Amino acid sequence: MIDGRDIVAVLNQLGVTDVVWLPDSDIGRWESAFQDAAGLRLLRVAREGEAMALAAGLYLGGRRPVVMVQCTGFFEAGDSFRNVVHDLRLPLFVLVGVRSYRDYRHGRSRDTCPVFCEPIIQAWKIPYRWLDPEADSPPGMGWKEVLVNFYRDTCGAGKPGVVLLVE
Repeated sequence: MIDGRDIVAVLNQLGVTDVVWLPDSDIGRWESAFQDAAGLRLLRVAREGEAMALAAGLYLGGRRPVVMVQCTGFFEAGDSFRNVVHDLRLPLFVLVGVRSYRDYRHGRSRDTCPVFCEPIIQAWKIPYRWLDPEADSPPGMGWKEVLVNFYRDTCGAGKPGVVLLVE
């Protein structure tokens, strides 16, 4: 499990200015760390599609936002996300909590969220990485290094990116 203070430290290191989110039960645990974070503004939304639009506006206004949502919310935000990254060509960075992933992988869940996340992102032709805080992936790299490197490879190069957070 990723600690809220650790994710705040990584986002500060990357120069992220805003976290736009509609949290799930896992990433929602980070809320107090975001609220207490200096230099990082937490913006709550009512719908995930709103999160994509708000992040796009922030980016156009010179900010460096990151969007955080759950997998089913990411599905709901599909048209807004597609418009922002493909039509407007903005380097939106999204962290998607993939609920029930471990249980699904071991046959203990019939939740279909883990089934559709990766194929949807692949269909949109968006660079993505799986991030499992309980595993070295790739070997020898912890979750912080994976997140930092992927952010720099995508947003740092003017491209969108999606991190699928194993929950």
